[in-house]
Amino acid sequence: MKQLSDIANDLTGQPMFGLMAKAQEMERAGRKIIHFEIGDPDFNTPAHVIEAAKDALDANLTHYTNSMGLREFREAVVDYTETNWGFRPSIEQVLISPANAAIDFLARCVANPGDEIIYPDPGFPTYYSVVHYNGMVPVPVQLKEANEFRLDPRDVAEKITDKTRLIIMNSPSNPTGSVMTKEEVIGMAHLAKERDAYLLSDEIYFKVTYGKTHYSPSALDKCEERTIILGSLSKIYSMTGWRLGYAIGPEALIKKMGLLLETILSCLPAFTQLGGVAALTGDHRFLSRRMSILQERRDALVEGLNALPGVSCVVPDGAFYVLPNISKTGLTPEEYSEKLLEKAGVCVLPGSCFGTFGGEFVRLSYGSASVDVIQEALAKMKEFHDTL
Repeated sequence: MKQLSDIANDLTGQPMFGLMAKAQEMERAGRKIIHFEIGDPDFNTPAHVIEAAKDALDANLTHYTNSMGLREFREAVVDYTETNWGFRPSIEQVLISPANAAIDFLARCVANPGDEIIYPDPGFPTYYSVVHYNGMVPVPVQLKEANEFRLDPRDVAEKITDKTRLIIMNSPSNPTGSVMTKEEVIGMAHLAKERDAYLLSDEIYFKVTYGKTHYSPSALDKCEERTIILGSLSKIYSMTGWRLGYAIGPEALIKKMGLLLETILSCLPAFTQLGGVAALTGDHRFLSRRMSILQERRDALVEGLNALPGVSCVVPDGAFYVLPNISKTGLTPEEYSEKLLEKAGVCVLPGSCFGTFGGEFVRLSYGSASVDVIQEALAKMKEFHDTL
């Protein structure tokens, strides 16, 4: 086989899918596996969203669409932004895109190979993967357990150089569940302005908080100058398979990101986007019930993890992830995850999936695990810990 390109060789993807594949192979061989590896909630997509997509298919809306997104969906995002973020962007500030792809489009539109991009670590694997394969310089900023894994603007300031083009922040966070304070968020906005860098605010989980208020750096510039809000329907509306997201940012940048989407994807389907319109504009009362369920799961899981010998777990204030410290077990996160899967049938992810600074942790997603399943898993984990 001929040699592949540097880009191909530098692709890392999302490591969690590899472990999920191994767990699925074990299931096919007859093992019962309890899954905590993938952030895919077990709630169904709301019925009115599915009906909207069905109606669109029945109306034969199966042809090409505007590469920037259906006007109806972009207008819905404009209204949604005004309701939730307190400002009304122009429609030209809105791009409809899968959120993962938007991270890539943004990086390529603001940075050249050799430029630096700052991102939280432990953090969402796509940040590093996109920066690395595009030939940019990854600059991880450690999220510290002592600070409940919240990104500290002072730590970011120490990493900024003349080559910094983009800073990424994520609150509520994957994989930590941390929610940044207002002071921390505004500090990040001021820092980006002072150092003339773009600021990507990944706010995919902004409605998934437990007694905490979500803040956005967009309050400073209304996404007109340097802030880009990244949003998605996957987690909040249980639409992971729909691949619907949006970016809100400066008009000139959003236009270029749209051209990149047009080059690679052409456009997104009309019927999924009209489902997205229904999600953003429809009844949201179901969310409060889902948040109650998620909080029950979180509380049960954190309490059980902290009762295990050698484990300590910060209580997360958002999303549906926990990042327990397992360093006192004497195992590396990779050893712990592999042995736990093989011996107990419980699938968790090693913290190394999420960056350089994940070396003492494992991540569990409780989005698809009921309290009963969590209790069953904790019992299996206790048996496993008793053998260490």
